Amino acid sequence: MTDTLLPTREPLAGPVGDTAPPARSNWQLFRRRFFRHKLALASIIVLVVLMVACFGAPWLAPYKQGAQNLLEGSQGPSAKHWFGTDDLGRDQLSEIMYAGRISLMIGLVVALLSTIVGVTIGAVAGYFGRFTDHGLSAVTDLFLILPDLALLAVAILYLGQSATSIIVVLALLGWMYMARIIRGQVLALKEKEFVEAARALGASRTRILLRHIVPNCIGTITVNATLAVASAVGVEAALSFLGFGIQPPQNSWGRMLSDAEAYATSWSKFYLILFPGLMLFLTILAVNFLGDALRDAFDPRSTR
Repeated sequence: MTDTLLPTREPLAGPVGDTAPPARSNWQLFRRRFFRHKLALASIIVLVVLMVACFGAPWLAPYKQGAQNLLEGSQGPSAKHWFGTDDLGRDQLSEIMYAGRISLMIGLVVALLSTIVGVTIGAVAGYFGRFTDHGLSAVTDLFLILPDLALLAVAILYLGQSATSIIVVLALLGWMYMARIIRGQVLALKEKEFVEAARALGASRTRILLRHIVPNCIGTITVNATLAVASAVGVEAALSFLGFGIQPPQNSWGRMLSDAEAYATSWSKFYLILFPGLMLFLTILAVNFLGDALRDAFDPRSTR
């Protein structure tokens, strides 16, 4: 009688003590994806330099705002005046730094106000639905079909061409896109299991909306808020260039471009257009790169 050999179970392959990698939190994954975006890091540096230079202009600018030197007149870039001077002998570098305070302030404040209004309307419309959704969506659609630039020009003429009036008008006409996006996000999130669980535990609708749904939209809100900064800076520059925006003695990059419009075909004075336009270009480009990086970093499906 032969012995039957029973099959033996082979030991699992792998090194002794091999453990799974530690789990990362959402914020750790966000930071990891964000800091891999080299253009975003360069954009942050550019924006920080611009903000420090512009908002610190009273202490950092080489000359006072509006300081004239009629004996020097218009001169190109030199060691004394890095960005040259205009017809009144004003240092262009100093003027750009002071003008940047108005342009950047308008962009930041408009983005903040339009984000608050858009998130509030979009979240309320998406979560409560029915008549609330129909009414708020109708108002949003009504604002969307209005011709923005023409309405801005007319409103600013009636309200005044100060920075405050421009901020108010741009904020009132810039919240619709945020509202539509947040409404769609809330419509999807309010059907999720964690919202049903919070509702089953007796959480109020206001608590569910503010503590569970809106925080889950933070990625979308952040990305669109950064893009709103670039949009507001560009619209203000367009209004000022057309003569409907900032007026003297205040100044902005768009106002400087408007003042230098007559020198667009003069190569000897082209620097009067080049440097303000370059500041606008760098600001809008940096903000857009930052928005792209935030979108990729907040996206859990992103492999970048």
